[in-house]
This record gives sequence, C-alpha cells and structure tokens, in this order.
Amino acid sequence: MSSPALDLRPARRTALERIRVPRASGLLRLISPIVLLLLWQAASSSGLLSARLIAAPVKIAQTAVDLTTAGTLPDAIVVSLQRVVEGFAIGAVAAIALALAAGLSRFGENAIDPPMQMLRALPFYGLIPLFILWFGIGETPKVALVALGVAFPLYLNTFAGIRGVDGKLVEAGRALRLSRTALIRHVILPGALSQTLVGLRQSLGVAWLALIVAEQVNADSGLGWMINDAREFMRTDVIVVGLVVYSALGLITDALVRLIERRALAWRRAFQPA
Repeated sequence: MSSPALDLRPARRTALERIRVPRASGLLRLISPIVLLLLWQAASSSGLLSARLIAAPVKIAQTAVDLTTAGTLPDAIVVSLQRVVEGFAIGAVAAIALALAAGLSRFGENAIDPPMQMLRALPFYGLIPLFILWFGIGETPKVALVALGVAFPLYLNTFAGIRGVDGKLVEAGRALRLSRTALIRHVILPGALSQTLVGLRQSLGVAWLALIVAEQVNADSGLGWMINDAREFMRTDVIVVGLVVYSALGLITDALVRLIERRALAWRRAFQPA
C-alpha cells in the first residue's frame, strides 16, 4: 500500500500567518503617532496651541528641509556623531576592562566596584565645572562627559553578566580540565554576552543624553549648540528638529545593537511572545 501524501498546506498557512502578523502589527503601531500628529497640527492651525509654545508639525518639517538644504543640520549631525563615537569608544573600552577585572577576581571587585558605585551617582551637570577646570572648554570635556555616561551602564551589566553565569557550567568546564583562560573564553564570556549587550544598548541611550548636556559647554557646533542657539531666539521649530534628530539617531544606534544581539545570540532560544 502506498503511504498517504503529506499535506503541507496547514504548515504553509501557519508560516504565512507568522510573516503577516508582524507586518500588520507594525502598521498598527503607526496609527497612534499619526493621530497625535494630526491632532497637533489641528490644534496649531486652529490657534488652540500657540506657536510660541511649540511650532506646528508642518512648520517643523519645513524647517528641517530648510536646515538640511542650508547644510546646517548635516554639519551639526556630523559633529555630534564624532563626539558620541569618540566618547563611546573610550567609555566602552574602560567599562569592559573594569568589569572584567572586577567580575573575574574578588580582589578586583573590592578594589574597583566601590569607587564605580560611588561615581555613578554623580550628576552630569555637577561635573561640568570640574571638567572645564581640568580639560578647558574645547572638545575634551564634551567627549569625557559622554565617556563617563557610557561607562557605568556597560560596567554594571557586564559585571552582573559575569557574576550571573551558571555555576554548573563553570564546574563542568573545570571538570573538563579547561584552563582559566579557556574557561573565561568559552564559558564565562559567552554566558555574560547577553547582559553585556543589554548594557551596550543602555549605554548608547545614555551617550545621547550625555551629549545634550556636553554640548551646552561653550559649544559652537553640533546638535546641542543648534538647540541652544534656537532657544535664544525662541525658535521652537528648530528645537524640535534637533530633538527629533537626537531621537532618530538613538533609535538607529539601538537598532544596530539589536541586530548584533540577534546574530551574536542566534544559538540561544529566547522567549517569543505570540
């Protein structure tokens, strides 16, 4: 007797539904922002929302086009990106090095963790006068503020990730007679990677927040300077353009880290909501 043919149609329908649902969900998420923009424009056009408080969306969009055409916005973005990249690189390298030293050694934890816990409570604005005295009013204090903001979330998450590695995995590695270097490389670091990437995402968000503060320090270029200059002339349209660009850059950098996370942790079967 011939075996019955396998019906693949239900499986195909399920696969197609899984593709369609995320697309439909993404479109549904756009409805509320669009409604808010329409209400905002209607309130501005009717006079309920004064232009002195905040410009209308159409005016903001036109200002963005004008600033882009004049080259002001692209130049400001380039300058701000350069500061973020430099500060992030310095802060990330320092944070990971300190987290490894504190996480892999009890002596390192006692020497490094208490000062880090104290320093992370310091506010950015309180450090600006000290950084100006130390580094002057050039680019160095701006980059230093970004680096400082980046370092703490990445340090805390990497340290927690190292200390959160399953002890049974470490015992299994020792039972296999792995050297300390091999144990760190093949067991501890992969186990801490997920938490480290969470810290990386948080650090990128803090980097843009720190940049806004840093670019108030005698800056003559960058998005923060553009916003501060617009405040002097009550140009709410320029201020909102700058804030939107900050948000967009933050979302782009976060998306890049999420892409790295999906590829680096492809081996992990994580929970996926229905």
